[in-house]
Amino acid sequence: MNDINTVAVDLHEKRYLDFDLLRIAKAVTQDYDGLVTAYLVNVHIHGCSAVGVGVGVGVGVVFSHICPGPYRRFANGRLIRTSDIQSVTKEGRFSVINTVNSKYVFATFRRDVGRRSLREFMRIAGDR
Repeated sequence: MNDINTVAVDLHEKRYLDFDLLRIAKAVTQDYDGLVTAYLVNVHIHGCSAVGVGVGVGVGVVFSHICPGPYRRFANGRLIRTSDIQSVTKEGRFSVINTVNSKYVFATFRRDVGRRSLREFMRIAGDR
């Protein structure tokens, strides 16, 4: 057999749902305190463990990053893992996290676990 069946898969990229696009459009038009690094969709917080109580990172799909990088590491549709979360605030209709050098707006949360992971992070982190 001379036929070769191949499938190209990029595990680092995800397409946006219509709901994600609508929420991104709303998030982008809202005013925020300070410069927004990027907008994230399908977000969940990861890292609230006994080892690093109060330390968590946002995991999601990036949109409109201010510096996609020379290798397009933070290009639209790419998965991103933020650095450690320093603070979480609510600005208008959206949750916003600040890391050491960045500010991310959560446009949508991952189904079933996203909002719950944020609430759990806030509970564990408390006033720290």
